[in-house]
Amino acid sequence: MAMTDIQPETPPQPPKSAGPVREAHRLDEAALDGWLAANVAGYTPGALQVLQFKGGQSNPTYWLSDGAQAYVLRKKPPGKLLSKAHLVEREFQVMQSLRDTPVPTAQMYALCEDAAVIGTPFFVMEYVAGRTFWNVQLPKLAPEARAAVYGELVRVLAAIHAVDLPATGLADYGRPTAYVARQIARWTRQYQASQTAEVAPMERLIEWLPAHVPADEAATLVHGDYRLDNLVFHPTEPRVLAVLDWELSTLGHPLCDLAYVCMLYDLVLPKIGGLAGVDFAATQIPTEADFVAEYCRLTGRDGAPNLPYYKAFSLFRLAAIAQGVYKRSIDGNASSADAAMLGAAVPLLAKMACKLVGI
Repeated sequence: MAMTDIQPETPPQPPKSAGPVREAHRLDEAALDGWLAANVAGYTPGALQVLQFKGGQSNPTYWLSDGAQAYVLRKKPPGKLLSKAHLVEREFQVMQSLRDTPVPTAQMYALCEDAAVIGTPFFVMEYVAGRTFWNVQLPKLAPEARAAVYGELVRVLAAIHAVDLPATGLADYGRPTAYVARQIARWTRQYQASQTAEVAPMERLIEWLPAHVPADEAATLVHGDYRLDNLVFHPTEPRVLAVLDWELSTLGHPLCDLAYVCMLYDLVLPKIGGLAGVDFAATQIPTEADFVAEYCRLTGRDGAPNLPYYKAFSLFRLAAIAQGVYKRSIDGNASSADAAMLGAAVPLLAKMACKLVGI
């Protein structure tokens, strides 16, 4: 599970999604080259090539090559960071722990917690070549291929929630109780710390959400940012090779992950798109009801109660994340060139959350 069955190109060819390193995220390549030689088995120093992926709104992510093998480096962004954000150390830990489970992950090579090397902590992992779908409507795929991709999307989500926590060493990866309440409090703090203007729907959510947390408790591994573009699919098959971007993972309520996927049935976002208004019969993308039913079948759940609440929470959290990225774009250290446009998404996301719960 940790290593893919795709044979790497020699010499490695840069992916189309990687380009020149943005000025704010330049690295000391000589220092990095030396560290890689000392800490990554099989790395050949002296021919390091560094490119930056276009994604990575939170943590800058780079494609590396030594001329024979490709790697991925993921680091914290520069500048002053919010408390408990950008925890690349936890990402490394969880992906390392999942290497022998049914959850597809990249092979982890090394973690550097010494900020002196390139300015922030970082980790290096296997580069997994494959397909990344940025538009959830999958416009370039045939209808039956869309159905297969969504089937794999829900299958892998169920696999994450079925991880044996004691067996993987993840039983203490987070607190198993009051996940939603703690998340609301955390993201309220994060939002307020990066706030640049008053958004009335966000203020309503900040007041309403903690007063209406569902009483049911459940604790599984949760990804925290589970969406289609955080999965690497096989180049030709509807099969996930690696789940990426585990920064927000912890122990928590699994319906929050499910709701995070399902919120896209209610809106359309810039760049990512959405599923509002889709002709599900023609496209063969599953309806929300069918997607939820398949998740329940795979996980053995009787249903997904309080899903509108969890979707509203997911939209609120996404709005808080978007606000943080927007604030970093103002400060000049955002991880993506498109970060500034997320500022406009905050009120949109908050309004949709309010609509879902009728406030």
